[in-house]
Amino acid sequence: MNRTDYPRFAVVGHPNKGKSSIVASLAMDDAIAISDTPGTTTRKARYPLKVDGKTLYELIDTPGFQRARQVLAWLREHETDASRRHEVVRKFVNTHKDDARFHDEIELLEPIMQGAGIIYVVDGSKPYGEEYEAEMEILRWTGQPSMALINRIEEEDYTEDWKRALGGYFQMIRTYDPMHATLSQHLKILESMAQLREEWTPQVKASIALFERYHAMMRERSAAAIAKLLYRALSHVERLTLKEGEAVEDAKKRIASRYKQRLRSFEVETQKRIEYIWNHQHLKKQQEQIRLEGLDLFSKESASVFGLTRKELLVTGASSGAVTGAGIDLAFAGHTFFAGGIIGAVVGGVGAYMAFNELADIQVLGRKIGRRTLQMGPMQNRNFPYILLGRILFHTTKVAQLSHAVRQSVNFEMDERFRERWLTDARRKQLEKYHKQFRQAKRPDEKMLAEYEALILEIIDTLLGEA
Repeated sequence: MNRTDYPRFAVVGHPNKGKSSIVASLAMDDAIAISDTPGTTTRKARYPLKVDGKTLYELIDTPGFQRARQVLAWLREHETDASRRHEVVRKFVNTHKDDARFHDEIELLEPIMQGAGIIYVVDGSKPYGEEYEAEMEILRWTGQPSMALINRIEEEDYTEDWKRALGGYFQMIRTYDPMHATLSQHLKILESMAQLREEWTPQVKASIALFERYHAMMRERSAAAIAKLLYRALSHVERLTLKEGEAVEDAKKRIASRYKQRLRSFEVETQKRIEYIWNHQHLKKQQEQIRLEGLDLFSKESASVFGLTRKELLVTGASSGAVTGAGIDLAFAGHTFFAGGIIGAVVGGVGAYMAFNELADIQVLGRKIGRRTLQMGPMQNRNFPYILLGRILFHTTKVAQLSHAVRQSVNFEMDERFRERWLTDARRKQLEKYHKQFRQAKRPDEKMLAEYEALILEIIDTLLGEA
């Protein structure tokens, strides 16, 4: 591997010891196939971790050893001296490249002989046994930088026995739980990688800095998505024009259903956006949709003439002094002289305001010029934004902390105590200032939205810092 290249690591070991889970966790890739069935990985596969198009490092998932003792026996038969053992391994790979018996060994040894470092994975919940020594000895013969990771899959703990056994074969030994790994644990593994080979150190150190910035960027993007959600949900207005003779109660049910569905869609869209930001695009989850029943959803009925409300008609009439019947006739291309005359008599100043109902009932070409409209929103319920914000903050922290090795369905039901972790009286007062602006259904200025995003980011950082 040349000095300008990025580090590569072959993840190797016995079958079914969590190699693919470790690759998925360290590569932050939730699409990698993981199964309890031995032999799920049959061919090597490369998984680079990229940030802004730059590859920080590459992990190579490999099949498990199948015939380690036979391979080691062949190597010893062809041994010359200790300094040339890596050449013997290379000779084995070239000689048996097309030998089906050693398919899995060739798949895992090839990338190592091409310059990849070794990450050897063992299950610390199972006792150490002599059967592992053959494969560890083969890896030592390659002469490549190596690190052992102890992954406890079950409750039993044989970690100390494994550390003593591994110490004779590997430069570095670390414990790592890919199913519950935190950012700090991930960074510690990267720091260990940097120590395996001197020429890798500056590259991996630079990768660590980029990786930390990448996490900060994901938190910032999450805060922006959450700020947008709250603005959209609080400012959204649903309108429904009533047909003549339509029952108001039936219309109210329809608009309430549409309004609630829209609010729910805002939340679902943001959840998916958060999952995309954190590279969890294949996430399986259990989660109830937000409950809107029982909330005092703001709604009102209004009427209009020429598309203007009573107040708007007053302003229009007052600013123009009066609207003549002839002017309205022109608007209707001369077909409504009689109607125009009536309208002209009442439109203008206070007259328009007082005669609003009469104007609404006038028919032009058989159709009324007035319209009745139902409106739901902007959201006036003062508790709603904190219900919505609590749910999306919980979703964000759960996703941010979720290992990419998890394949089972994840429960996203929020703990009732979660609210106590982020919503103090002081913070509620800070947030309410922005929520009040959002409820006016006007687009907030960029500065205000940036301030709100910064406040949300502060909350996210606090929550993730507590984890």
